[in-house]
Amino acid sequence: MILGAAFALLAVTGCHHDHASGIPANAGAPMTSGLPAPTASLTADPPSIDLGQSVVLNWRTTNASSVTIEGIGPVPVNGTQTVSPSNSTNFHLIAKGDGGETEANVRVTVRVPVVPSTPDNGNGDMGSEAAFHQNVQDLFFDYDSFDLRPDAQSSVTNAASYLNAHPAIKVLIGGYCDDRGSAEYNITLGENRANAAKTALLAAGVPASRLRVVSYGKEKQFCSEENEQCWQQNRRAQFSLDK
Repeated sequence: MILGAAFALLAVTGCHHDHASGIPANAGAPMTSGLPAPTASLTADPPSIDLGQSVVLNWRTTNASSVTIEGIGPVPVNGTQTVSPSNSTNFHLIAKGDGGETEANVRVTVRVPVVPSTPDNGNGDMGSEAAFHQNVQDLFFDYDSFDLRPDAQSSVTNAASYLNAHPAIKVLIGGYCDDRGSAEYNITLGENRANAAKTALLAAGVPASRLRVVSYGKEKQFCSEENEQCWQQNRRAQFSLDK
């Protein structure tokens, strides 16, 4: 009986040992490719530039099959490229290969010149009203015309020079006519005269945002006598401070 039990125990033990030996020794272990990971370097020469200048990017990689630089796109695995950034920029390189991927970065600093502010003359760049009228003089027109006369050109040049030196000034341009003709006709003629003066200042560099026109036609007269000398005073584009 004892011998029989021993043989039975050996049989069970032998069967269990054979079943366990069928499991691979590395079951459940992580699989690795064994391939080397990419490496990458990225430099900029020079690293700091003034606005409008160029910089040379230089990159080198190993074990990479594809390389991309953000903002540039796909590039060779090794190479150089000249760029002209308009502001300070971080260039970011991504290199990918069978062994994984890696990144490299370089920053290019762009020095943007600071525009000096216009000096304040103590009156908010407005100047005095007397100085305004001395430098920005009215323009006069021939009868039934809104064409600038030759004698107006120098006045426009002086006015534009003064206004450009005082950028806080805004100007109201009033168009006037003598008392001959209908009110409706003279309103249109006065507007055309004011716009002719505005166009001349625009051409001389004064921004449109600083100019406003209005027509008074024949409703406001500088002189009330019925003669050519008086009528001439009423045919004008008048400049005044637009407060």
